[in-house]
Amino acid sequence: MERFAYLAVLAGCLVCALWLEPVLRVNVLRRWRRLLLTLLVVLVVFGAWDLAAIAAGHWTFDPAQTTGVLLPGALPLDEVLFFLAVPFCAILGFEAVRAVRGWPAGDEPPEADR
Repeated sequence: MERFAYLAVLAGCLVCALWLEPVLRVNVLRRWRRLLLTLLVVLVVFGAWDLAAIAAGHWTFDPAQTTGVLLPGALPLDEVLFFLAVPFCAILGFEAVRAVRGWPAGDEPPEADR
């Protein structure tokens, strides 16, 4: 069971954050294009960073705590899922605070246009 430790932590993060979407109506999933673009940028930048660190021998992953599924460059699938799950949870958290506080998202039309 230890080989799924990484996935278990990611699942825990998602469980702790996903309730924000329906309960606080943060509309992160409604703006799915914005979400996908954000996650793509994170995935590309940090994926490249991890690949460079793995290639240089500066970064490793404990095979006993990951699924063992390796992508090109010896990047574990678990790490790719990390680059998707953690930013998604952070976005949900940020949008929840913004919604509760009533802060504008920055994409609303000016007051005169409403």
